Amino acid sequence: MALTGLDIFKLLPKKNCGECGVPTCLAFAMKLAAGQAEIDQCPYVTDETKEQLSEAAAPPIRTVEIGSGEKAVKIGGELVMYRHEKTFFNPALIALHLSDDMDKEKIDQRLEEFQKSRFERVGQVLEANMLAVEAKKGDLESFENLVKTVLPLKLPLMLIAPVDFLEKIISSVKNENPLLHAATSDNFEKMVSLAKENNLPLVVSGHSLDEVSDLTQKIKALGIKDMVIEVKTDSLSENLKNLVLIRRGAIEKKVSSLGYPVLTFAVSKDGDDWTELVSASIYIVKYGGIVVLSSLEAWKALPLFVLRQNIFTDPQRPLQVEQKVYTIGSPGSDSPFLVTVNFSLTYFIVSSEIEASKVPTWLGVVNTEGLSVLTAWSAGKLTPEKIARFVNEQSMSDKLNHRKIVIPGFVAQMKGSLEDELPGYEIIVGPREASEIPSFLKSWKV
Repeated sequence: MALTGLDIFKLLPKKNCGECGVPTCLAFAMKLAAGQAEIDQCPYVTDETKEQLSEAAAPPIRTVEIGSGEKAVKIGGELVMYRHEKTFFNPALIALHLSDDMDKEKIDQRLEEFQKSRFERVGQVLEANMLAVEAKKGDLESFENLVKTVLPLKLPLMLIAPVDFLEKIISSVKNENPLLHAATSDNFEKMVSLAKENNLPLVVSGHSLDEVSDLTQKIKALGIKDMVIEVKTDSLSENLKNLVLIRRGAIEKKVSSLGYPVLTFAVSKDGDDWTELVSASIYIVKYGGIVVLSSLEAWKALPLFVLRQNIFTDPQRPLQVEQKVYTIGSPGSDSPFLVTVNFSLTYFIVSSEIEASKVPTWLGVVNTEGLSVLTAWSAGKLTPEKIARFVNEQSMSDKLNHRKIVIPGFVAQMKGSLEDELPGYEIIVGPREASEIPSFLKSWKV
């Protein structure tokens, strides 16, 4: 039975240090009991206590790690049904499906597409995460060759093969911490033995929620904790219904046998790329832990990556860039000095327009806790005092021959106050729209 908040509180160090992000140990204990925090957030708790609290402190959906080294990934660890309640933590993994019945040219083409589908957006790199490698020919040698082809890429792997194939190749791949697919009602004892012996995560697959729930309980009793569940169906609507029921069962009903990330295949049987794209989009939103696609051409990958980025961005903590002065081009002492906020989207829009102007520029980014210009100004996060302090801390007077600062057009009303805060500086009201920045900079005169 799960421990109550008071039970957990009795085991905590009771320092009330706040280092866990919660003001008191009692409040932290209540969050642990509600599955809204993890025991590792407390820096003073003992290993013995961690063991005692592991069940109570664990998120309702278990965190599972796949892969090794720098490219290792995590799924699960979720606490809420809806993103606005808190946030979603571990982005859905987008995987490319490869099988040993494909010819070498097709495999090479898909791997090339996979590696080229890598984009940068608002300071984050967007890319696919893993490979799902399947034995379809029924030939061990063909499967081994395919695995050998992808191993040098050092990507997280899901190995889809009969248990006897997996037993034969496991020694060559176990250090990569692959996900094994799959334990079923027919083979779960053998799959559990293989996963347990090599300390690897395991897919549990069935044709209904009841079957999967029953299997996870049996497998957990045999000593496997890291599981990913799959409910097999050919229907998009059934898949969506199952995803929602699994999430609701784990989060709201506290059904521990459903408290695992979910594997989904968006692969279209008739080869329709648009059907695959729509299916993958739905699974990313609700609530696929791994979404497998047949191909990852750039036109298909980019919208999925952007959707995933948006869904898994904390709505209470917008994407931010570091507060500092950025150099665009090679600005000198006579170059313009613009000030903006640290909301990522604002920064990247403004900086791209500056780059388009070809005018070397100093761009001062003030920490407004990730708020846009007007929002930051209205919330008191972008003030004359803050800008003046930033200018002085950055020693701009040492970098500039002139004393001109360009502020966003939307906060023109702070011009007078800022001149009072920065005696000797001339405050210039810049464009209201980023698209007007190039023409503004091209007319710049010291």
